[in-house]
Amino acid sequence: MTAQHTATPPLPRTGYAPVSGLRMYYEIHGSGGTPLLLLHGGLFNIDLQFVALLPGLAADRQVIAADFQGHGRTQDIERPLTSAHLASDVVGLLHHLGVGQVDVFGFSVGGAVALHLAIHQPRLVRKLIVSSASFHPDGDRTENAEAVEDMTVDMIAGTPMEQDYRAKSPHPERLQELLDKLGSFDRGFTGWSEDQVRGIAAPTLITVGDCDAVRLDHAVRFLQLRGGDVNGDFVGVPESQLAVLPGTTHFFGLARTDLVLPVVLAFLGAADA
Repeated sequence: MTAQHTATPPLPRTGYAPVSGLRMYYEIHGSGGTPLLLLHGGLFNIDLQFVALLPGLAADRQVIAADFQGHGRTQDIERPLTSAHLASDVVGLLHHLGVGQVDVFGFSVGGAVALHLAIHQPRLVRKLIVSSASFHPDGDRTENAEAVEDMTVDMIAGTPMEQDYRAKSPHPERLQELLDKLGSFDRGFTGWSEDQVRGIAAPTLITVGDCDAVRLDHAVRFLQLRGGDVNGDFVGVPESQLAVLPGTTHFFGLARTDLVLPVVLAFLGAADA
């Protein structure tokens, strides 16, 4: 018998982009096509959020992934965490890399940032994937926001998030500061209007767990504003789509690679049109 060997994926190109007073850590995987930008959720990072998805996503295209302010290998600065600030960092990163247009895949906090980019930087975003994120605070379950506001280091002791933060952060002693900032993420932001969501130029894939922090009726309204929830047999299948992942909570929103990867790849397309 001949031994079969599985090829090891090449190591990503890594670096730090000087943006907004940050040294923003990024990785570039694969090559070809319109780059896909990955934006992780709060308290996660590139590895914790996307490690299982990256080989499939980068098989036929370039993938750019970044650690937000205070997450992963990117240091924190004296600035609150808001989708506007984080989106500005992302724009700076893409300018640093000389990238003019991307597909964007954001989860939770990253989904809020992706939505901000699609509304304020329409030429930058070709296709948009918003996972487990609302366009308006009314779409969020209140108990989740309250739990995040009260989160302490002791509550996450021993979890992968706590261990990864301490292993990778330039300032491992500041974990509680990050939790406090996440507890007030986008505080005072009143959300996007229905007209703003309706006016997004990029075809949009919305993903949500069936027991997520984002309510299902809100996800359906999101889809309707993007031109979905129609009788496709009569009028055709819209460019924007909704995927409800069964048995899936907010925390584990991207953990089911067998569900997430084929949906995302089908939406993005095997090759650029």
